[in-house]
This record gives sequence, structure tokens and C-alpha cells, in this order.
Amino acid sequence: MGYVILGWDGEDAEAPARRAAVRDRHLEVITRWVAAGRLHLAVPLFRADGTAAGSIMILNDEDELGAREYLLEEPFARDGVWLSYQMRPYRIAPMHYQPLPSGPTPAGMTHCVVIAEDAENSVEKRLAVRQPHMERVMRFAEDGTLACGGALLGAQGEMVGSIAVTRHATEEEARAWWADDPYVQNGVWQRMRFFPTRFAPLPYKPLPKPE
Repeated sequence: MGYVILGWDGEDAEAPARRAAVRDRHLEVITRWVAAGRLHLAVPLFRADGTAAGSIMILNDEDELGAREYLLEEPFARDGVWLSYQMRPYRIAPMHYQPLPSGPTPAGMTHCVVIAEDAENSVEKRLAVRQPHMERVMRFAEDGTLACGGALLGAQGEMVGSIAVTRHATEEEARAWWADDPYVQNGVWQRMRFFPTRFAPLPYKPLPKPE
């Protein structure tokens, strides 16, 4: 089990300037953590109007202490870029993922992050359709449509939601693709939030694969 950190920027007029002021130091920190194999993925989250809503950081099997160590180094957390953040247990689903993008940062959006929260008391419902869900996403991990995916975990290690990154440039494209998923069709996910994103050229390690 690892952790995911969701950091949320402000919506005030000064928010873009706060992010820009420390972006280079932020990139230095996440590059070092990615190179050390301690950070699986780090991407910004954008609103529909193109402004930054925040960031998502998926740590590699770090415990709570490791997640807090990261936050102590992260300029976005230390210097007020993130006005709030969530630190949640998370486990990447082992699949035959394609390598994460590591070339020059594109000008536009290339992927979309979905943060999905399960409906209340839906553990049995999730388990009932988990196999067809996994069969579907595994196919798309192999062709690169699903860049990364996994489960948000509750206090007892139970699955309570999901976070995934797909190769869709807009929320509309991502919503249409997820509409065919068993978790959506069977009401496992109660709330879905979408954020377009793009990848910076970080030295990513391969994501977990099935044993």
C-alpha cells in the first residue's frame, strides 16, 4: 500500500503567480523523488478553463511517514501554492502499463485524471463487478489508453474509490470512455471528478506489473 497526495490550489487571482514562482523548485523535488523510485507519478490537475486546480502525487509504497517526508520537501505544500491537501491510502493496480510519457511537455492537454468515490455501502457491489472491470481496464493498460489506475483505500484497507489517468485530452472524452465501465454502469462510483492534465519529462520507473 502507498499513498496519494491531492493538493488543491486557490481560485484567487494570485494563485497562478504563486504556482509559477516555485514551479522550478517543485520540479527539482519531484524529479529527485521519481529518480529514486519513491514517486510513481506526478501531474498537475487543470480546470476546464485551463487554470491549475492542483496536483496529484502517487507515492511508491511509502507509508504515512514517507508521505509526510515528501510534503516537508514539496514547495507547493510549504510555500502556499496548495491551500489544502489530502493524503490518502492508495494502491496501484498491477497491469502491463505502457511507459509513462517522458518527452518534452506538450503545449496542450493529453490525459485526464478521474477521482472517483464509491457509493456508501458499495463494497459488495464493487466486488461483484470487479472482475469485468479489471478485464476491461487491463486491455486498455496494454494499449496505453489507461496510463495508471488504482484504488483509494479506507481505514481498514477496504476499497472506497479509485484514481486513474487515461489518454483523453478532455473531460468529455474521458467521461464517454468511462461510461462503458462496469463500475459506472453498476453504480459503484457515486461521484466522479475529472481533471485534464499533461506530463512533464520526469525519469519515471515502470509501474507495477502482475507477478
